[in-house]
Amino acid sequence: MSAPCDPSEPRAGSPEELVVALTKAGRTKIRYPAQLVRDDGVRVTVRAPWAAPGVRNFGFVRFEPGDVFTEHYWRDRWFAVKEVRTGDGGLKGWYCDITRPAVLADGVLSVEDLDLDLWVSADGSTVLRLDEDEFEASGLAERDPAAARAAASALDELEGLARAQVLAPLLT
Repeated sequence: MSAPCDPSEPRAGSPEELVVALTKAGRTKIRYPAQLVRDDGVRVTVRAPWAAPGVRNFGFVRFEPGDVFTEHYWRDRWFAVKEVRTGDGGLKGWYCDITRPAVLADGVLSVEDLDLDLWVSADGSTVLRLDEDEFEASGLAERDPAAARAAASALDELEGLARAQVLAPLLT
């Protein structure tokens, strides 16, 4: 007789599917299915193929059909880190979103995007702060100063980890 199954653990042979729901400014930005890789109670890791239609060329990286994202969300941190790989496994880099802490309930991983982003190339030589103008224009600093401070601090923390080349070890 087997022990009762812990519902927070994925079952071997049938990985648990959930939905990632990314909101921005109170509206749903995107929803997509993902496979639960790990949930240790603090960090939730999921894997999903590139979910948007077509190719998105940022200039410094292209996200395209076939790319696979291993996404790390924390319940106690103000960011998410997404490892981006080609379909054949080549590492493109890490796209980091500044977010409110994630919430997982009823099979939906809810994440609120706070506009700030960070890109780190696969070799760590390129670290780019992104969308600071969008963050400024969002009005978060006036509506929720504590959240704006937490978001800015999270971006600084991630940039420091990336420049010290210790971002990847954070994800193991």
